[in-house]
Amino acid sequence: MVKRHHQIDFASGALVFPGGKTDAEDRNPDWAHQSIGWDGLDPVQRELRVAAIREVFEEAGILLACHGDGRPYEGVCDPILRGAVDRRETTFLQVVQDLDVKISLDSLAVFARWITPVMMPKRFDTFFYVVTAPANQIAACDGHEAVDAEWVRPAEALRLSEAGERTIIFPTRMNLGLLAEAHSTADAITRANQRTLVTVLPEVTRQGGRNMLTIPADAGYGAVTEPI
Repeated sequence: MVKRHHQIDFASGALVFPGGKTDAEDRNPDWAHQSIGWDGLDPVQRELRVAAIREVFEEAGILLACHGDGRPYEGVCDPILRGAVDRRETTFLQVVQDLDVKISLDSLAVFARWITPVMMPKRFDTFFYVVTAPANQIAACDGHEAVDAEWVRPAEALRLSEAGERTIIFPTRMNLGLLAEAHSTADAITRANQRTLVTVLPEVTRQGGRNMLTIPADAGYGAVTEPI
């Protein structure tokens, strides 16, 4: 997980999963020749997965890619290149082409989909993915949007949040709780592939004189009602 910079307007200072928004370059048709799993995905998932892999590269320095012979890419992700991609001084596609690798679109399993409540002034439609990290790559924050990075067990992240040692926003906490039910990365991926995807659009209801945030009971998180 990475810690967001305090001056970012959304979830500033919070512990979050690496991520971000899509970019026009994520729809470049040349990705068909520079990715694995392209043909098995619809155009929306292609774009979202390219964006997810790019954002993990930018924010955490991990590149989910393989060489031509199928070996996972295990090199160090150059922080200068990461910054250049983030500033759009070069494209992620160009970086991948120069490394002579293909990004692994098919390695990502859809974990969840959340849409920001309608009353929020800034809204997101967010897909969460789960994937096994390359064994020999080193995660490191970019020092720009993310000011820290750490591997942490889901249950421990929730404990840190409860203790007030980390700021973790509602969707992240809910997904950490779902991740904590798995016994391993492989188990988390298996569960994600077997789970029926239910889009979570939290709603505000009035209960006992208080505004409460609720999510669909069939989304996999159980019955969740939280005061705002």
